[in-house]
Amino acid sequence: MAASASSTFSQSLLSRAIPNHPSLSFLSAVKPSLPSARAAASSSRRRSTRSRSSCAVVRAAAVETLQKTDTELVEKSVNTIRFLAIDAVEKANSGHPGLPMGCAPMGHILYDEVMRYNPKNPYWFNRDRFVLSAGHGCMLQYALLHLAGYDAVKEEDLKQFRQWGSQTPGHPENFETPGVEVTTGPLGQGIANAVGLALAEKHLAARYNKPDAEIVDHYTYVILGDGCQMEGIANEACSLAGHWGLGKLIAFYDDNHISIDGDTEIAFTENVDARFEALGWHVIWVKNGNTGYDEIRAAIEEAKAVKDKPTMIKVTTTIGFGSPNKANSYSVHGAALGSKEVEATRQNLGWPFEPFHVPEDVKKHWSRHTPEGAALEAEWNAKFAEYSKKYPEEAAELKSITTGELPSGWESALPTYTPESAADATRNLSQQNLNALATVLPGFLGGSADLASSNMTLMKAFGDFQKSTPEERNLRFGVREHGMGAICNGIALHSPGFIPYCATFFVFTDYMRGAMRISALSEAGVIYVMTHDSIGLGEDGPTHQPIEHIASFRAMPNIFMFRPADGNETAGAYKIAVESRKTPSVLALSRQKLPQLPGTSIEGVAKGGYVISDNSTGNKPDVILAGTGSELEIAAKAGDELRKEGKAVRVVSLVSWELYDKQSDEYKESVFPAGVTARVSIEAASTFGWQKFVGDKGKAIGIDKFGASAPAGKIYKEYGLTVEAVIEAAKSFF
Repeated sequence: MAASASSTFSQSLLSRAIPNHPSLSFLSAVKPSLPSARAAASSSRRRSTRSRSSCAVVRAAAVETLQKTDTELVEKSVNTIRFLAIDAVEKANSGHPGLPMGCAPMGHILYDEVMRYNPKNPYWFNRDRFVLSAGHGCMLQYALLHLAGYDAVKEEDLKQFRQWGSQTPGHPENFETPGVEVTTGPLGQGIANAVGLALAEKHLAARYNKPDAEIVDHYTYVILGDGCQMEGIANEACSLAGHWGLGKLIAFYDDNHISIDGDTEIAFTENVDARFEALGWHVIWVKNGNTGYDEIRAAIEEAKAVKDKPTMIKVTTTIGFGSPNKANSYSVHGAALGSKEVEATRQNLGWPFEPFHVPEDVKKHWSRHTPEGAALEAEWNAKFAEYSKKYPEEAAELKSITTGELPSGWESALPTYTPESAADATRNLSQQNLNALATVLPGFLGGSADLASSNMTLMKAFGDFQKSTPEERNLRFGVREHGMGAICNGIALHSPGFIPYCATFFVFTDYMRGAMRISALSEAGVIYVMTHDSIGLGEDGPTHQPIEHIASFRAMPNIFMFRPADGNETAGAYKIAVESRKTPSVLALSRQKLPQLPGTSIEGVAKGGYVISDNSTGNKPDVILAGTGSELEIAAKAGDELRKEGKAVRVVSLVSWELYDKQSDEYKESVFPAGVTARVSIEAASTFGWQKFVGDKGKAIGIDKFGASAPAGKIYKEYGLTVEAVIEAAKSFF
């Protein structure tokens, strides 16, 4: 009875949600729309539909071969998902019930019929990955994890939705909830992460699968909404997915035509199907996502049959499906239904159960995933054991990537330098480190946003990861900084031994800050290789010269901001970055040549701040000079001059404030003794934050305005970043 009622309701609401979609003449209720834009889109959709008529035949045939579950039980399971979401949002009086209510059918089919996973080991390597890019609808995922038997989401966790300390936060967080692959919420990030996950699978399969042993074989599934489609990052990432031919990436587009401000026709009328086809995706349209279970099943089967392209399955749904008064409206998007509407929805869908109740037949049906998941993992483990006997070297590499256990002695590959070593830009020294690490770290891969020859990020031993050469390790991102960062997050979170890096000019972190913040939040240890770190880049001028950027990353939690001064500090920064799999690192690197300074060391970088030269005794220098990057040389030269005048001078490198902050009070006292208030800092960037080191009586030399277009030496002189300026500031204390 419930199935029949909701089916009728589905047809009514579907007609309101997609009035101009073709092939829906059986629906009668049509709501007004903005005619010109929607009509144009409708016409284009009709052309697209005709061009895919042959695919419809394939889907119809596929229905006959798919595993099916009793329709009544499916409907009951789908409504269980809906009401778990409704009840959790209602109890919290906060959340987004509309998406889970509309996407429950596709969620059910994915988790119950399609995906391979082990709920008792959410980190089994060869599991299928699922990303809810529309993270605001997270109660969909929590309900699915609960039904599937994941220990992280018990009934009590559902009841604690959005509450302090719960494992069911307001958006999916991989570091809080085992079973959640990536952290989503900022729209578009999730689909871009999914591209990274799918890239990782394709890369590993190409490197390690053998004709007699397919050891890497899993899919990445995504649900994204209209908001994700509008964000530029989604287009950047999906463009690359099409270019790379990520055939095991299947994205479900929740086509419900509603965003926070209302119907998407007010701002979003493009033909998404045509855009994705142009991006190189296979596109399928499921017209009835509310009750068209067989359509969804067949679409997935068709998507899996397409090996050389990612697939977007546009699933037309009704947001808030089942709610008599709020479905298909923005009011169901981001607020609890309210007790009266909850009761009306229960009546409408024939749901007589108390809040959070899972019917016994639904519970029994889903319970099979625990033994089935364990069997899948056991089967894979046995297969990998055989693989290890036949291919021990490849197995050892793959194990390193899947476990995060770095090869023994890897750090010995890092180059070291002496003061006699040639002066060089730290971007070039970075390239030496990258290429050294590439030979010893099997999970090391990355690339640049169309600046590889400037960022110096090519690994010379490898070719380009492309559609036909996915085993290679140089990634060509094109001019897509934001997508690049989010894709690298997906790679990092695919397996703990992946160490992705990405590169651009430091100032262009402005284009990718959203992804970098998610790196820090989601504990994705991406290495951000950022060159052209200051006014030292010279003639390109203020549009390309970072000023506030260093300070902004120092203010961001759980990210290491490195500004190395020479080769040893660059190597030290890479050592920490590689070891820090749950903390991303930013390396700000120079364009101009810098000398190899006496006193710098890999070990010193691990402290974040350390003394590189000191002629004082008793921990009582006359003055402390501190600097980073290219200005550490200036501080060192100023120290030498002051010592000639009989002064006791300590020079300190503060290569990473975050690492220095982790040191003991005793160590900090040995670097910056409290009794010494004569302190001068110099950095070619904003002085914001330096007071914590120089104190109220100290002096911070830096730049608190935009840069200029001129040769680097001229800008440094005009901006007062000179040895003379440091000496003058130091002498003001004597």
